[in-house]
Amino acid sequence: MRKHKLYYFNSCNFLIKLLLLVIGCFLLGCSEQKEAQQVLPTQNQVQVAENSININTASAAEFEKLPNIGAKTAQNIVEYREKYGKFRKPEHLLLVRRISDKRFREIRSLIKVE
Repeated sequence: MRKHKLYYFNSCNFLIKLLLLVIGCFLLGCSEQKEAQQVLPTQNQVQVAENSININTASAAEFEKLPNIGAKTAQNIVEYREKYGKFRKPEHLLLVRRISDKRFREIRSLIKVE
C-alpha cells in the first residue's frame, strides 16, 4: 500500500512541474510575440527616393530602368496591372511573375504607389 502512495505522489509532483513548465513557456511566448509585434511596424518603414517611379502609372520602359528588371519582367508587371488593376501596396508587386523577394528588396526604395 505504501508503494502506491509513493508512486501517486511522484506522479502528481511530476504533473504539477510539467504543468508549471508549460504555463511558463506559454507566458514567455506571449510576451515575445507582443515585443515582436511592437517592433514590426518600424521595420516595415522604407525610405522612398524622391525620383521613385509610381508602379501604377509607369510604362515598361520606365520599369526597365530599375536594377535587375529586364524587358520581359517589365512587360509582366504592366500586363499584371492591366489584368488585375492597380497595385494598392508596393509589396503587391511580389505577385507578379519573375519578381522574387530578393529582386523586390533591391527596387523597394525606388518604387511607390499613389
